[in-house]
Amino acid sequence: MAAQQTVVGEDVPNIPWQDRPEGCCDVAWRYSENPIVPRDAIPCSNSIFNSAVVTFEGKFAGVFRVDHRTRRMMLHTARSDDGIHWDIEHEPIRFACDIPELQDFVYGYDPRVCKLEGRYYVHWCNWYHGPTIGLAWTTDFETYHQMENALLPFQRNGVLFPRKIGGRYVMLNRPSDNGHTPFGDIFLSQSPDLVHWGEHRYVMGRAGGWQSTKVGAGPTPIETAEGWLMIYHGVLTSCNGFVYSMGAALLDLEEPWKVMARTAPYILSPQRLYECVGDVPNVAFPCAAICDAASGRLAIYYGGADTVVALAFAQVDELIAFTKDNSIV
Repeated sequence: MAAQQTVVGEDVPNIPWQDRPEGCCDVAWRYSENPIVPRDAIPCSNSIFNSAVVTFEGKFAGVFRVDHRTRRMMLHTARSDDGIHWDIEHEPIRFACDIPELQDFVYGYDPRVCKLEGRYYVHWCNWYHGPTIGLAWTTDFETYHQMENALLPFQRNGVLFPRKIGGRYVMLNRPSDNGHTPFGDIFLSQSPDLVHWGEHRYVMGRAGGWQSTKVGAGPTPIETAEGWLMIYHGVLTSCNGFVYSMGAALLDLEEPWKVMARTAPYILSPQRLYECVGDVPNVAFPCAAICDAASGRLAIYYGGADTVVALAFAQVDELIAFTKDNSIV
């Protein structure tokens, strides 16, 4: 059992969970019934993947990436009683937006959702003359209020921290380009009001092997006594294209651009059929994590092969120890 004081956050006694399989020695393990959301869960969907999940009113809610059969990338609300079986709304989210320049929604993908100061902030890759970080908030997962884009194009992987640090809101991001980004390091930006962003800091860049092409932040960072636990993706360029795997890092609590530890080995890589075969093969892309502070149990939601939603599990204390014991920092 993980130490109860490690995680700073809410207790989630109904967290989705499955014990580590007998004989498994991996620090993260897959749900045996993966994928939890198939590509054709709703009539309009070509694929459903890279989606965000949070606790909401004792149950679970989320913003799911749905690539329609027109191949337009859209965001849909989803709800669940247990975090495993999902009811996805058939119609995409229509953002309430009073900013004329942003009212024309072109596409949205790879959302994250962060509970912050009584609101649920949705941030996603939004089109504004190139990919940038869209930002909106909701309190009920029915009405979504769109704000100013957080950063100029070209940006991807915007990930908010769940509280202010040093009196500022903080967001991880990755400068990008207008294509598939044959480069990519993680940066951090700060804001007094979630509108004006600056004080940018370098966090970490590419390393060898599975994270040699680019890296990007994944779920909302988890506050622990050891630091901010950041699950991230790393990309290897193979002879058959990109391969997306997951790693973990520990960031300083008060200066989160300082990396204290970072995994040399991946914690999960695309090896199952639903991760290796799909619209984009060889992808395990984390976008959300739910953590029960009392037990240290961690449920990680990730996209498989840009086609389905899958679920993995870990214990926070074990993951922190693994990160420190196998660090390249």
